[in-house]
Amino acid sequence: MKKLACILALSSAFVSFNAHAWGNDGHRAVGAIADQLIKGSNAGKQVQALLLPGESLAAVASWADCVKGTYCGPQTEEMVAYTSANPKHAEYHYTDVPFQLSHYEDRGVGTTDHDIVQTLKQCIAVLQGKGDAVANPHHFTPRQALLILTHLSGDIAQPLHVGEGYVGKNGGFVLPTQKQLDDKEAFATTGGNNLQLDDARLVASSAQLIPADDKPAKPQATRAFHSYWDTTVVNYAFRRIGARTPEQFAQMVIADSPVVAPNSGDPVTWPYQWADQTLVVAKLAYTDVVPGPMGQQTSKTTGEVYNVWPLTVPDNYPLPSSGAAKTQLIQGGYHLAAVLKAIWP
Repeated sequence: MKKLACILALSSAFVSFNAHAWGNDGHRAVGAIADQLIKGSNAGKQVQALLLPGESLAAVASWADCVKGTYCGPQTEEMVAYTSANPKHAEYHYTDVPFQLSHYEDRGVGTTDHDIVQTLKQCIAVLQGKGDAVANPHHFTPRQALLILTHLSGDIAQPLHVGEGYVGKNGGFVLPTQKQLDDKEAFATTGGNNLQLDDARLVASSAQLIPADDKPAKPQATRAFHSYWDTTVVNYAFRRIGARTPEQFAQMVIADSPVVAPNSGDPVTWPYQWADQTLVVAKLAYTDVVPGPMGQQTSKTTGEVYNVWPLTVPDNYPLPSSGAAKTQLIQGGYHLAAVLKAIWP
């Protein structure tokens, strides 16, 4: 009965969730691609052994976001146990490497010892059976490692979850040193969350470039640049190929036999390769994107004062950004399937 209650809670959660990286549709698409690619393989059998009856990678792909609150529904015992043991779990989803760089480097600007690259390494090591105190400092169980790996394989393909835009005190994006950040000569934009787009202008631009939405959303006054890359471009990518569901998106892109760069070496090193590939796309995401003068806003929930910048993007931005989003969703799904097959050949 306890397992059944957990499954029901998770089912309702994944129907309603749409609040974080790639949104539910994007993460589910990554999981659905991997589900199809590992079907019938030893990796598929091992994955099913760690999942509950009725679960799939697509179904659990947003689990690591759902644990952040109750917007997916009530927290299950499994979720509470995970968040209690991992108080910094929200920081596992990203790294903040300056987008101008070509490589993720350990202890580089914007990185931490528990960021997305380090957490993915840990998940892979656990599933490889190397979950000792050094390789598994957060004491992930194999099931937790699979759930987090599934989600973060999508997150690390989202350009703004790897490449950070830092704004100089005199304006414009800059490549900062840690000292410049400490001395307030440059400022982080929290993954583009503090960069604000004119949503009405974006909607008007997209109407000329992207197939119409059956249920168009009402434009907001502003939209965070991060939010645009989490959800809006996924919606555009689906609409451009006529996909109505994540599963249909997965079927359509797999049928096209996409070319995905292979990984090499020990799978535990693959997150470095994934981050470097995403940095290439982050540069595209920031091409011809211009921050305006810095302002400040106050959080309605915490009272915290934070910096914000209005952001101008090219009028045709929906086209290259949605094309990049399609590519990155494919990358995430294929990389997830590849690492699972490498762990369980």
